[in-house]
Amino acid sequence: MQLSSLTKDKRNLLASMSLEEKLGQLTMIRPDAAEVRKARAGSILDLQEPGSIHKLQEVAVSGTRLGIPLLFALDVLHGYGTTFPVPLAEAAAMDPALWEATARAAARETAAAGIALTFAPMLDVARDPRWGRIVESPGEDPWLASRFAEAKVRGFQGVALAGSSAIAACAKHFVAYGAVTAGREYAPVDVSNRTLHEVHLPPFAAAVEAGVATVMPAFTDLAGVPMTIHKGLLRDWLRVRHGFDGVIVSDFNAIAELISHGVAADIVEAAALALNAGVDIDMASGAYLAGLPEALSRGLVPEADIDAAVMRVLDLKARLGLFEQPFAREDAMRPGDRQSHRDLAREAARKSVVLLQNRGGVLPLAKPVRLLVAGPLADAAGEMLGPWHAAGQAGEAVSYLQGLRRALPDWDIAHFEDFAAAGAREAAGNADVLLLCLGETAAMSGEAGSRAKPDLPDGQAALLKEASSFGKPIAVVLTSGRPVMEPFLFEAADAVLAAWFPGSEAGNALADILTGKANPCGKLPVTWPAEIGQIPIFHAQRPTGRPASELRESSKYLDASVAPLFPFGHGLSYTQFAYGGLRVSPEAVGPEARISVEAEVENLGPAAGEETAFLFIRDVTASVTRPLLELRGLAKIKLDPGQKGTVRFELGAGDLAFPDEDGSPRLEAGAFEILVGPGADKSGLLCHTISLALPKSSAPS
Repeated sequence: MQLSSLTKDKRNLLASMSLEEKLGQLTMIRPDAAEVRKARAGSILDLQEPGSIHKLQEVAVSGTRLGIPLLFALDVLHGYGTTFPVPLAEAAAMDPALWEATARAAARETAAAGIALTFAPMLDVARDPRWGRIVESPGEDPWLASRFAEAKVRGFQGVALAGSSAIAACAKHFVAYGAVTAGREYAPVDVSNRTLHEVHLPPFAAAVEAGVATVMPAFTDLAGVPMTIHKGLLRDWLRVRHGFDGVIVSDFNAIAELISHGVAADIVEAAALALNAGVDIDMASGAYLAGLPEALSRGLVPEADIDAAVMRVLDLKARLGLFEQPFAREDAMRPGDRQSHRDLAREAARKSVVLLQNRGGVLPLAKPVRLLVAGPLADAAGEMLGPWHAAGQAGEAVSYLQGLRRALPDWDIAHFEDFAAAGAREAAGNADVLLLCLGETAAMSGEAGSRAKPDLPDGQAALLKEASSFGKPIAVVLTSGRPVMEPFLFEAADAVLAAWFPGSEAGNALADILTGKANPCGKLPVTWPAEIGQIPIFHAQRPTGRPASELRESSKYLDASVAPLFPFGHGLSYTQFAYGGLRVSPEAVGPEARISVEAEVENLGPAAGEETAFLFIRDVTASVTRPLLELRGLAKIKLDPGQKGTVRFELGAGDLAFPDEDGSPRLEAGAFEILVGPGADKSGLLCHTISLALPKSSAPS
């Protein structure tokens, strides 16, 4: 269908629009054909069925005066039809190329359905596993989250937004949503300016630099200012300082909720505050349509700001090619894509699994054994998809049990949900290995999924205790959207695999891992606490004048260790890797220098494996206290048994800088530790100290 020639010139189009038509472009609603026909909606969320999308788009382009196409949007966080591992799981793969590939596959499937905007990537740095939305996060580290941001934006948006398989990405939730008080969903946020610039803003800066098309402010406030109206960050930091010229879309009903926040007396004030802060699209609250006409007449908003917001929305639609092709991109999917996406989902799930412990080498199960599979998640295909699984279908997912039986048809595999079932105890007594599938359901994670006690739910600890009474080796597959704090789990189980929510290919990937067809290579993107009372606990903590020691007057607990159960970066393999031969050059650097870092890694074990090596720095003496470890790089290496190889990193002097009070990079002369190793346990890291010298003119006062 050929759209009106008027739509080809956005300036003329804007000039021809009534105020209501303008506000319609700034309004996102759930599907409502009557509202679309009245031109009171410019974008639609949560519609998935391609036929319904096509019909509603026809209403917009053929049944309205100006024929402006709709922008369809959906939360495609980890796949559209093919479901990949949840973001926290994918972060464990420590693989930017994989992150980009899964986003590219998701974009193809999404565009083919007629959806042009995803509310992803979610870039909230999260250090509190009580918070349910940690499952959507890339974890606790801002450097890692920044690389995740870049990869996902590239994957979703492709080379150009007008491409047939491209969709617009949305960096959310801007900013510091991951620091909600007590890990409680929607709760207030209050972090220092230094933490804001050091931890929470860098992933968004990376997304903007990568060309992200849209940004979503968080529901939450920051030190008393709701992010939906935070001019200092939305206008000054995002638009002026970082040059973001795309669309800012509110979170669901967030503008109306400004009244509940206590910063707006009514919907008119709420709408005016949001528009003045730079929010272009009102999602679901109807605040712009209801409040901006009155706000305009009261002089609370200038019409020029409304026009500027409309132009940004029209420009996004033009960049997406919607004026030329408003309907589903039939050529987004190529022959063979469906199967290749399933293959990619299997690979992503394998790489995301973290082997937390493996006492006695219980895994892999290298030869046929009598296996008893138990637990509520053993045959729960739908739960494998996790929260926010878009159009993913439970019937197309592979449960753990299904995957094992498909892969191992000749093995003796018994299945009982628990040991109360008839024959279960006898089967357990005859089994060689007990495989327990424990953890959370998808509804226990994600939005509104905060848990004050993120332990094993629903009597699963009792099931584990009963399993331990048989005296058989126990392997646990832990499905969850967060670290689970259940000390008895790691006492009773010989092997524990953190599978997270693995996606459509869960069971096939697990069979690959359990049998050794694939060697686990995932690494924790978050620190795993030993006790709930340790939260928040993360690798980049700052030093204290009284570090934990045997002295009572030191930074410790009376009733628990300060050490995590597993540090950031922890992840075992079916082989063993040894590090040595750290080389850093030059040893004395200036402000323009490039720093080369190399280390030797050797496979000492019996199996081929892939290792992720981490590069950390530590600023030994600075004008403000600096974190004990700051991540600055990762490198992967694949080695056969007995093989030795070299991992290489390159740093610039700028990588040694830290944010000033206003977020500007500050570089100070002095000693810096360069550390390389398998994770954020300093005792296992190689360390070399270099010195940074600055010209007197650039030395800090």
